[in-house]
Amino acid sequence: MQLEGASALVTGGASGIGLATAELLRGAGARVAVLDVQPAPGHAELYVRCDISVEEEVVHAVRHVHDTFGGLDMAVLNAGVGGFGALVDLSSKEWDRVIGVNLRGTFLCLREVGKAMVAGGRGGAVVAVSSISGFLADRLMGHYSVSKAGVAELVRVAARELGPFGIRVNAVAPGTTDTPMFASTKRLPGYRERVAERSALGDVGTPDGVARAIAALLELDWVTGQVLAADGGVSLWSPIDPAESMGT
Repeated sequence: MQLEGASALVTGGASGIGLATAELLRGAGARVAVLDVQPAPGHAELYVRCDISVEEEVVHAVRHVHDTFGGLDMAVLNAGVGGFGALVDLSSKEWDRVIGVNLRGTFLCLREVGKAMVAGGRGGAVVAVSSISGFLADRLMGHYSVSKAGVAELVRVAARELGPFGIRVNAVAPGTTDTPMFASTKRLPGYRERVAERSALGDVGTPDGVARAIAALLELDWVTGQVLAADGGVSLWSPIDPAESMGT
């Protein structure tokens, strides 16, 4: 699918990976609508305030984008929140907050953009943003990890259900990426340096780097139901790698 001339929707497009993605798509000639609880910068042709954890807001927002653009070709489901806490100390309210945005909210958006694309009859492409935390066991991030693992499986099921309508559904799984959410790790001494050290490419990711991976999946016409790790190889690190003990 070509980006130029496409009608695209980006959730969480006011900052971080969503902002970089919206700017990339707009620069490639797409019409871009941003859904976010924060005001969108000037890169978006259309901004709709939307809390993706609220069903009525999602239904209204997607319909508004579809009607304004006269259809919907692409959707990037990026909006999400972080969380931190040991499972034994985690309140059900905090669990519900993270799951409600990251998994339930992504489901609501996927359902509505899927309906719009099916009704439009011209196919489409959807990319959701998962995380490598969805397949790693990071302590103190249980609810976040579960939410992102759920997004990955949601994408796989949606790819099978929507494939007959010419709609592809994939996910990008970023690793540590220099976004406003990542800024909270500054209170953890040496965290950024340790992550960069364990990345195969020797650094922390950028929103632009992840945005390019998202755009690639939007354009790849014969790829669906896949989760692409855009993490600089940090998920390749193994604590039982014998080479570490050899000092190599």
